[in-house]
Amino acid sequence: MMFFKLIRISHWSKNLFLFAPLFFSGQFTHIEKISTLVLGFFSFCFISSSVYIFNDIFDLNEDKHHLKKKSRPLASGTIGVGRAAIISFLFFSAGLILALSLQKWFLCIVGMYVLLNIAYTLKLKEIALLDVCIIALGFVLRILAGGILAEVIVSHWLVIMTFLLALFLAFAKRRDDVIILNNTGEKMRKSIHGYNLDFINSAISILSAVLIVAYLLYTTTAEVTERFANKPVYVSALFVILGVLRYLQITLVNSNSGSPTRILFTDRFIQLVIAAWILFFVSIIYLF
Repeated sequence: MMFFKLIRISHWSKNLFLFAPLFFSGQFTHIEKISTLVLGFFSFCFISSSVYIFNDIFDLNEDKHHLKKKSRPLASGTIGVGRAAIISFLFFSAGLILALSLQKWFLCIVGMYVLLNIAYTLKLKEIALLDVCIIALGFVLRILAGGILAEVIVSHWLVIMTFLLALFLAFAKRRDDVIILNNTGEKMRKSIHGYNLDFINSAISILSAVLIVAYLLYTTTAEVTERFANKPVYVSALFVILGVLRYLQITLVNSNSGSPTRILFTDRFIQLVIAAWILFFVSIIYLF
């Protein structure tokens, strides 16, 4: 169990973004491309886990005094630093070998992801605004990596909405850190001095509105209308609006937005909305 917590296996769900370009291209029944993406998925999973462990090793002393992170395997002493470093190296090697076996441009994306996260761990996560932007860029890199492996041109709309969604979730997570700071005086991260509730609430409100507007614009463009043969793609905006409002409710009413991954796996409303959104696109792309 502690091993899975160390590699943060629940966070592997973030790498499902690699499959998005193939899914929306209408080629999700192409077995060879799916097989390639599965290998790319595990490559990103192994690499991201190695980065998480590197981050935990680097922040070990701080995490020991952290209200929530002190229960992590390294901070609690359940797994030693030496063992964690070996696991990180093995996972990084496995991810790199898989990337090398796939495609050179995919390897370049993986390299950019690693360099970006190393810079984030060493310094950039201490800079407010830049920290959340780097998190969002990590998701954009996943989308681009998926497009490369699937040999699909990634729509600029997909890039824009992925960035906005990830930025929205990152700000919501920072809000949880600010609340902890206000209630306990404990600083959850060094960049927290650049945030307060008024600023984060405003940022979340702006991003949620821009995200919804961007999605509505996407569903009503001539390009999308022609591609889907005049099918009512705009109807899917209902699920996006419900999902965003539910997350705002969790963030602003319940003050419980500290872990987007946990919310994804535990909130039934969010799960149903995502499932309905996916089924809607399955029906208009692959069935009708």
